[in-house]
Order: sequence, then structure tokens, then C-alpha cells
Amino acid sequence: MEKNVTDRVQWFVSTCRNNGLKVTPQRLAIFRILSRSADHPSTDTVYRKVVREFPSISFDTVHRTLLTFSKLGVIEAVESYSGVRRYETDLYDHHHIHCVICGTIIDFCDEELDAIQVPERIADGFTVLGKRVSIRGICENCRKQNSEGTHQ
Repeated sequence: MEKNVTDRVQWFVSTCRNNGLKVTPQRLAIFRILSRSADHPSTDTVYRKVVREFPSISFDTVHRTLLTFSKLGVIEAVESYSGVRRYETDLYDHHHIHCVICGTIIDFCDEELDAIQVPERIADGFTVLGKRVSIRGICENCRKQNSEGTHQ
């Protein structure tokens, strides 16, 4: 699966069909929105974008569609410190850094983090399918705003 949107959409259509999931215009639109988003959108964000194209689509339909996509493995739910579930289509190994103030989530790759070993006492009871490190902090923009606000 290539990282560009066209390749992701073709892979998505093929995966859905191979798993007996009908590819509707609404599902395709939802997946395209996710594929074009680098900001790990929430259900609400996806809904606000897809409702422009499909005014009669409900929030619940978008929510259930995202859960179905996640179960199918064509998207992943992303850990979020805001309590709001966020999604992405980048299924390649990578890690996240989250801003605990504005909620920004940034992807990054790091070979050392990829090499972290799962402790035996944990791995014994599981088949490890992947590893993802999630770091929380305060982004530069929020740090600047916070420091500017304290000088007033």
C-alpha cells in the first residue's frame, strides 16, 4: 500500500470487497477524508466534512462507519489525551507525540523506539502485533502562547 491517496483508496476498495463490505459513496467519502487528513481527525471532524457532500448522513452513521473501518483494519484509532477518539489511515509503523493543550498529534518514526522489546512477563500472554510509542507534551505554539500569556 503506497502512501498517496489514490493508492490508499484502491487498497481500501479492494480490502472492503475482499471482506464482504459494500463500498458505498458515503464510505468512500469518509475514507478519502481520512486519507487526506494528516491531523488524525475525530468522528466529529469527519462528520462535519462528509455532511457537506452528503447532507442527509447522520453523525451515528459516520461513527459506526469509522468503527467498522477500524475493525476491518483499514484505519486505526489513535490514542488521544483529550478523551476523543481520533483516526488515521497511516498503517505503517510510526509513533505519536501529543500536545496535551491543543490536542495536536504528530506522527514520527524512530528506529530506536521501534526496537523496544516487550517485557517477557507481558509478552507471554499476548501475540504482539505491533508497537507504538505515544509521547505527551506541549507543542511549540502552545508553549509560546502560554509564556506570552504569563507576561501580560
